[in-house]
Amino acid sequence: MRTRANSGDGARRLRRFNTRIAGLARTLFGLATLKRAEARAPVFGIVMLGVLFFAAAGRTSAQNTTDKPAVIVVVGAAGEEEYGSNFLKWSDLWVKAGAKGGADVTVIGTGPTNGPADLDLLKQALAAQAKESPNELWLVLLGHGTFDGKVAKFNMRGPDFTPDDLAGWLKPFKRPLAIIDCSSASAPFLPKLSAPGRVIITATRSGYEQNYARFGQYISEAIADPEADLDKDGETSLLEAFLMASRRVAEFYKGEGRLMTEHALIDDNGDGLGTPPDWFKGIRAVKKAQGGKDLDGIRAQQFVLVRSAQEMKLAPDVRARRDELELAVGKLRDEKTTLGDDEYYKQLEPLLTELAKISGPTN
Repeated sequence: MRTRANSGDGARRLRRFNTRIAGLARTLFGLATLKRAEARAPVFGIVMLGVLFFAAAGRTSAQNTTDKPAVIVVVGAAGEEEYGSNFLKWSDLWVKAGAKGGADVTVIGTGPTNGPADLDLLKQALAAQAKESPNELWLVLLGHGTFDGKVAKFNMRGPDFTPDDLAGWLKPFKRPLAIIDCSSASAPFLPKLSAPGRVIITATRSGYEQNYARFGQYISEAIADPEADLDKDGETSLLEAFLMASRRVAEFYKGEGRLMTEHALIDDNGDGLGTPPDWFKGIRAVKKAQGGKDLDGIRAQQFVLVRSAQEMKLAPDVRARRDELELAVGKLRDEKTTLGDDEYYKQLEPLLTELAKISGPTN
């Protein structure tokens, strides 16, 4: 049985460690950087974690010029002219955001139809991507989907593809992946594509939500919109874009006096369950799935298409390790109540210490 004295010892240990880290941050990075970094702390509820993230801003990598984030935007079959016009507008937003973020951008589904089928172009584009990289690969699907009660499909000009098809094409990838399926009836893609290190977003929570989905418009607008920066850290993450888009979808249906026919989901912990936006308070999920599954959201908060100037200077491999440590801290925080204060702080300190080391000055 834990005593009050033991709990106090753990709290004092954390205060002493935070004091050391705070002093180091102020010495190395300046007070302005400290204040800027602290804005990220609400993700984990540990204020001092934020001060460690930006010290390695001077660590550039020779790989940065040749190994960049990649965005593949797939524009599906229009069906009707109005829808096709909308899909093109949304794809343009992703192209601009990707260019602003220094990513290689490929758009499929807008070129001539007398050449290779769009499906073949997509497979070629995926095959050409690096399978292992610290940089993210973003796959954005803009269009219509169908579901016959058994199999979902994303509708393309020419042959369509299923969740199993896409899962097979993505199987070789060992790099961070974000798959944003903005189509109707997209929910069945989520459990098939879910895996550690991936963020999966679908516009619907069921294959039976088959009406035209407006989620694609709002997340395309939000991905580089400063207004979607909910934690005010100077960047709009994929999680924040998801939450903002979901809110705007709800506002649309409410304003029109119509029943919502689309309910987006996000999965980033690899369990294939998905979390709806109303499970979040701010940028943190406050509900857990049955069985105590890990919360979604922490990994998606690390995916940023348009990074700040400081983040752009950070070498991809350093950022990748930092992200691993962030995830470990987030998981530890979720286990705090079962671990107890002493064990929690004992496990927390080495994580923060490594963050301090990788964020220190370079030779």
